Amino acid sequence: MVCETEIEIKNTDGLHMRPAMLFVDAANQFDCDITVSNDQTSVDGKSIMQMSMLAATCGSKLKIKADGSDAQQAVSVLRQLVEKKKFDTPPSSDKKREPTELRPRGSGD
Repeated sequence: MVCETEIEIKNTDGLHMRPAMLFVDAANQFDCDITVSNDQTSVDGKSIMQMSMLAATCGSKLKIKADGSDAQQAVSVLRQLVEKKKFDTPPSSDKKREPTELRPRGSGD
């Protein structure tokens, strides 16, 4: 199954490294192939290096194309991350991270 949609980058900082990593993390939760493109470039949506090549700023329009059994779900999740959450909420994870205690260097521990 192939599913496509067009999205608009709405967060003010655009698709810099942190939101690109959130996108890639979300995309990698799916088995389908995911391609993201602008007017000039088409990249693997599961690769942080390729996603960074899009250099998408606020207002940029990108096309997401997913091909595979879970394509529709993948496109829906990625669209919500980009347009509704504006990258403010990272994808959920089964592992909860415990806060780490910071100690100054040479504290004897």
